[in-house]
Amino acid sequence: MSRMQLALRVGDLEGSIAFYSKLLGAGPAKLRPGYANFAIAEPPLKLVLLEGESGQDTVMDHLGIEVESTEHVNDATERLSSLGLFTDVEQDSTCCYAKQDKVWVHGPGREPWEVYVVKADSATFSSAPVEAEAPECCTDETDPARV
Repeated sequence: MSRMQLALRVGDLEGSIAFYSKLLGAGPAKLRPGYANFAIAEPPLKLVLLEGESGQDTVMDHLGIEVESTEHVNDATERLSSLGLFTDVEQDSTCCYAKQDKVWVHGPGREPWEVYVVKADSATFSSAPVEAEAPECCTDETDPARV
């Protein structure tokens, strides 16, 4: 099963968790410091909430398509590359409290999209050093090399 992912950077994580729990009729599937995700069966959606600066308006962080296997990620990489899109592949990356394989592309408005598979849960948010402000996987700055 594939499902769409919408990752939002929110200024009030607790308030956002309460709101989306009501809206979606389910609580978070994963809840960690500064992070929550909702895995909704119908419609197939993974909603990710990333804690931003207190009081900021909610903004889109990135979009994604969660797939079932690394083979599906590899297929997406080949397909997107063959269509002339620049792809940035990450294998065995730790992002959003999960070990993942993924490929990134950017839309014409520089919106980041990932096609990814979750291979295992992780106790850490990312493999980036603790002092890093935002992990590479979930940054709100667009890396020009990925465009």
